[in-house]
Amino acid sequence: MPYILPSLITALALLLYAGASGYVLRVRGRSGIRAPAVSGAEDFDRAFRIQQNTLEQLVLFVPALWLFSAFVSSSWGAGIGILWIVGRTYYALSYARDPEKRIPGFAIGWACSLILLLGALAGILRALFSLD
Repeated sequence: MPYILPSLITALALLLYAGASGYVLRVRGRSGIRAPAVSGAEDFDRAFRIQQNTLEQLVLFVPALWLFSAFVSSSWGAGIGILWIVGRTYYALSYARDPEKRIPGFAIGWACSLILLLGALAGILRALFSLD
């Protein structure tokens, strides 16, 4: 099974997102912010931004991970993917405590996504131009 590692990383990334969603639900209940409101208490605003930013980053990360895994290396893709999860976890935990401290986690995740995307593009172009 050549794609077991990227599959595991994808599942872990989705689990991270599910955790962020659960955190929003808990803070929403604790803060008394009723749906459809998406702001109103600072701790809820932070939780909501953590969840939304994680979703926004998944849109880039997941396809980039799979393209990199298919055209470059599934084990390297998984390794970079683990680093993305670590960065996003750091982002979430630091943002919840102090939004000013979120930047290192964001930067780690962003860099990993760009490496995966650019590596995938290089692998795709290499494969495209090596066709006879």
